Amino acid sequence: MLKLDILVLAVHPDDAELGCAGTILKHLALGQKVGIVDLTRGELGTRGSAGIRAQEAAAAAEILGLTVRENLGLPDGFFKNDEEHQRKVITAIRKYQPDIVITNAYHDRHPDHGRANELVEASAFLSGLRKIETELDGNPQKEWRPKLVLHFIQDNYIKPDIIVDVTEYWDKKIESVKAYGSQFFNPEWKEEHQTYISSEGFYQVIEGRAREFGKSIQVKYGEGFTSRKILGVDNLSALK
Repeated sequence: MLKLDILVLAVHPDDAELGCAGTILKHLALGQKVGIVDLTRGELGTRGSAGIRAQEAAAAAEILGLTVRENLGLPDGFFKNDEEHQRKVITAIRKYQPDIVITNAYHDRHPDHGRANELVEASAFLSGLRKIETELDGNPQKEWRPKLVLHFIQDNYIKPDIIVDVTEYWDKKIESVKAYGSQFFNPEWKEEHQTYISSEGFYQVIEGRAREFGKSIQVKYGEGFTSRKILGVDNLSALK
C-alpha cells in the first residue's frame, strides 16, 4: 500500500497543473509523497484526444516528479455525483490514504469543475464510513477519511482561504502546464481550432492570478485554496 501525504483529485488532465502544480512541487521538495488521480480522460476537449492527453499527463507527471498518477476514466462531461461514481473515488482515496485531498473549485466557467468538487467532497466523507464496502484487486479496503479537503481556484475568481507561496517553483509549474501542447498555446497546433485556453494570452491570465495572490502575502507568486472547514494554526507567529 502506497500512502500519500497529498492526493490531488482533479476532473481533467491539466487541471491539477493549472490549479496547484506549484504547491505539489513545494511539498515534494519537503519530502512528502504527492499524487494525482485524474477523474476523466478529458475526451470531450475541443483539441487533442484522450490518447494525446494521456501522453501529455504522463509527461507533466515526469516534470513534476509525482509519486503516482492515474486516471479513473469517468465519462468526461457526463459523470455524476452518484453512488456509482462515488465508489470509484472512494476506492482511490482508500487506496492512497491521503492526509490532504485537493480538488476542483466550488464553481467555475466549466461545469465539470463544480460537479467534480461536489463528487470529491462527498466521496472524501463517505470514504470514512466503515459500512461502505469497497475492494481493490479483490481485497477489501479499510475506511479512510482525509483530514482536510482543499479546493484550488480556477478561471472564476473565488476569494481564497489560504495562499501558498510558490515563487520558487513557478517556472517548473509553467513547464508542466506547457506539457499539454494540445490544450494551451503551441505553434505546432496553430492550424487546429483555437480556444480560450489555447491563446498565447492565457499564460498571462495564469500569471496575473498568481501575482495577485502572491501580492496578498508579499511574495511574487501564490496559489490560492478554499476550504469548507475552518482552518487553524499552531501559533500566530506561523501566519504570513
